[in-house]
Amino acid sequence: MFNLSLFSNKTNSHYPISPFTKRGRKGGYLWRSIPLGKDRNLFQFRSNNKNRKSGKVFLVGAGPGDPELLTIKALKVIKNCDIIIYDALVNSEIINHVGIDTEKIFVGPLGHKLKMKQKEIELIMIDHANNGKCVVRLKGGDPFIFGRGGEEAEALSEAGIEWEIIPGVSAGHAVPAYAGIPLTHRDYSSSVAFVTGHECKNKSTVQWKELAQIVDTFVIFMGLKNLSSTIEKLINGGLQPSTPIAVIESGTTFDQQVKVATLETIIHVLKQNSTHSPALIVIGKVVNLHSKLSKKIKYNLNE
Repeated sequence: MFNLSLFSNKTNSHYPISPFTKRGRKGGYLWRSIPLGKDRNLFQFRSNNKNRKSGKVFLVGAGPGDPELLTIKALKVIKNCDIIIYDALVNSEIINHVGIDTEKIFVGPLGHKLKMKQKEIELIMIDHANNGKCVVRLKGGDPFIFGRGGEEAEALSEAGIEWEIIPGVSAGHAVPAYAGIPLTHRDYSSSVAFVTGHECKNKSTVQWKELAQIVDTFVIFMGLKNLSSTIEKLINGGLQPSTPIAVIESGTTFDQQVKVATLETIIHVLKQNSTHSPALIVIGKVVNLHSKLSKKIKYNLNE
């Protein structure tokens, strides 16, 4: 049976304890071993298979921040890969579970500057796969939701590299949930739009005016820097200045902060209370539920 277990941060010993058992303030979490059936062939492409000339790339979602939102399938490949290429938004607790012989490649970004250009990242994946390696490209959230996973999948396909997507829990729905904001509600919201607030330079394709007229709830990724102009476009499209808005900083982590206001007051609120990326923005009537629902939400998140 394939034995799946998380290791302690301090040793490589297996700990057959119950799920979500906490090892002190900074000790992380351990999961008990979970039998997964006859799936050893999952890793037959690894570099120790001498009969295979090319490797494989996994595009893996690490989830929005809370390491316990990592999927079992993602954990399996993270623990068994030869190379792991990861972003700044990936929780360090997840990286702690990478195999001892796995090569780690950090590609940023650092602040607003990319440590490595997108094309360089793609070439690294292709090069290692061509050398027979099992490569994990690990990204925060879900690779195919504003994670450039589509671009990387295209590059791998064009290079003739075998690849697989392992979806992650997206920040788009998990972060509002941790803040007590349901994206849909029979009384307030029957439609949701996931929108980027940070497009390529000189290339804007978001139809804010049209969206303002048909969407009940907006979830905006990477929208903090351009929030003022986004609000202006939404109001020009028909949204009321009194529409509720929430800015959720470092969602699903110990440092999560939620700031709630209206479209006409949120910029002032953010100036009075310093807010930094990563931050997710939710706009719509469902934001009003935050004050009611968040009172009894309690998550055991590591500092």
